[in-house]
Amino acid sequence: MRFDLRDGTIPMLTSKKMHTRSIIHEILWYLQGADNIKYLKDNNVTIWDEWADENGYLGPVYGKQWREWPTYEINEFDCPTDGLYEVNFGTIDQIAELINRLKTNPNDRRMIVSAWNVADLPDMHLPPCHYTFQCYARPLSTMERTLHVSRTYHVQDLTTVPEERMNEILDLHNVPKYELSMILNQRSCDVGLGVPFNIVQYSILLRMIAEVVNMAPGEFIWNGGDVHIYSNHIEGLTEQLSRPLSYFSPTFSFAREVDNIDSFKYEDFVINNYQSHGIIKLPVAV
Repeated sequence: MRFDLRDGTIPMLTSKKMHTRSIIHEILWYLQGADNIKYLKDNNVTIWDEWADENGYLGPVYGKQWREWPTYEINEFDCPTDGLYEVNFGTIDQIAELINRLKTNPNDRRMIVSAWNVADLPDMHLPPCHYTFQCYARPLSTMERTLHVSRTYHVQDLTTVPEERMNEILDLHNVPKYELSMILNQRSCDVGLGVPFNIVQYSILLRMIAEVVNMAPGEFIWNGGDVHIYSNHIEGLTEQLSRPLSYFSPTFSFAREVDNIDSFKYEDFVINNYQSHGIIKLPVAV
């Protein structure tokens, strides 16, 4: 599935009401690199409760892999005795590396973040469903940069300015030179609950990354492996499909300018004009 984010919309279901507070707090929780649900519980988000132990721990799930992928380096001691080694443990911050690549080498083809750490899978209370995402940056033409300005700031008649002068104006105002797209790969895809949630979430993550690297949002692309509907979701999804398409997609914006991925707060996310049909409750498969 492909979702065009260039027009400022966010791909949220309108055939049922989506719980935006949980969506936003979960993505902020991922970016903290947390392996405990305390932050979620403090913000009345319960979506991970079924997998946490009595102390709230989940093992090295999503955020831990994003921000602290474990590494080790083995050094042999320079001594007469054979078989003595020193092991230095470290971590890789995949999100920080991704942002640095986008800023310094936006044409890189290796801008991938993975949560699928094979060595850590046995210790995860739930192996990652959405296990990897890749970013792709495309240079924007002068006309596309101008169109981005007109969409974002509602400026009219910019196309009458000569191209060489327009580039100077766009650069002066720090208008993005690149467009950012993202593809998400998901191994296990719960159509009733998980997939709509993840689509919104990664569309927001794309916008967050684009914001801090000064790029224009492009496309979010979703790729599913095992796509399924649980039998106890059929009744609810049948009701959802019967509802008329009565509402337009909402739009998304940030309440302030943010230049650091770790500086986002819940209050920074603004979803405008979200109208939908009522809630449809579906049980979570554990």
